[in-house]
Amino acid sequence: MEPVLTSRRRHWGEGVVKGALALCALVSVATTVGIVAALLEPSIEFFRSVDVLDYLTGTEWAPLFEPAHFGVAPLVVGTFSVTFWALAVSAPFGLGAAIFLSEYASPRVRKVLKPALELLAGIPTVVFGYFALTAFTPFLRSLGLDVEIFNAFSAGVVMGVMLIPTVASLSEDAMTAVPQTLRDGAYALGSNKLKVSLRIVVPAAVSGIVASYVLAVSRAIGETMIVLLAAGQLAQMTLDPFKAVETLTAFIAATAQGDVPTGSVEYKTIFAVALTLFVMTFVMNMLSIRLVRKYREVYE
Repeated sequence: MEPVLTSRRRHWGEGVVKGALALCALVSVATTVGIVAALLEPSIEFFRSVDVLDYLTGTEWAPLFEPAHFGVAPLVVGTFSVTFWALAVSAPFGLGAAIFLSEYASPRVRKVLKPALELLAGIPTVVFGYFALTAFTPFLRSLGLDVEIFNAFSAGVVMGVMLIPTVASLSEDAMTAVPQTLRDGAYALGSNKLKVSLRIVVPAAVSGIVASYVLAVSRAIGETMIVLLAAGQLAQMTLDPFKAVETLTAFIAATAQGDVPTGSVEYKTIFAVALTLFVMTFVMNMLSIRLVRKYREVYE
C-alpha cells in the first residue's frame, strides 16, 4: 500500500503571513477602487455640463477662458508627443544597456554599472525638468535649431533618459532568466556573441522586454514635473516637437493650485482629465498583460 502524504498542522505564523499578504493585495485593490470613486462623481457632474463627444473630439482646450472650450484632444496629442520621444530614447538605449549587462559585461563590471545605472532612477524628476529647461533646450538652440523655450522634444528626450534605468533593469532581469543551455546550443552551432544576444536571448526574453517598454510608456504618460517645467502649458494640436504643448498631467498640476473656484465646471475639469488619464493608463496596462501572456516563454 502506497503511503499517503498528509500535511501537518499548520503553524500559526503561516496563517498570519497569509493574512498579511492577502491584506496587501486587498489594499492595492481598494486603493484603485477608491481612486475611481473619487474621480467618477465630479467627472459625471462635469459631463452633465459638457457633452462627452465634444470633450473627446474637440480640438480646442481653454476651460479657464471665456468662451470656454473643453476639447481634450490637444492635451492627449501633447501627452503622446512627449511620450513618443521619451520612448524613442529609453527603448533603444535601455535595451542596449540590458544586452551589455546581461551578455557582455563581466561580473565585476556588472556589479558596478547596474547600481550606477539604477542610481539615475533616484534623481528627482524636478531636477530633470530644470535640466531640460535650463540646459538641454539652450543647447539645442545653440545648434541653430528653431526650438521654443518650452517644447515637447526637450521634455521627451530628458524623460527618456530618466526612463533608461527602468527599461534596462527589467530587460536585463528578463535576459538573465533565459536558460544558459539556449546560449550554449547556439554557440555549439557556430554563432558568435552578437547573434546569440540578438537572435536567441532577446527573442526568448521578449515578454519581459515588452513589459519594460509598457511600464516606461505608463511612467511617461503619468510624468508631471518634467512636462510642467519643460514642455509648457500651451494646449495646441501640433506634432512639431519643437513647439510648446500641454499634457494631461501638466494641466492637472497647473490648475490644481487653488485659483479655480471649488465646485465650478472649470474645477471639475481636473477630475475629468484625471479620469481620462486613468482610463488611458488602465488600457495600456491591459494591453501589456495580453502582450506579456502572448509572448511569454516558459522554461523547465
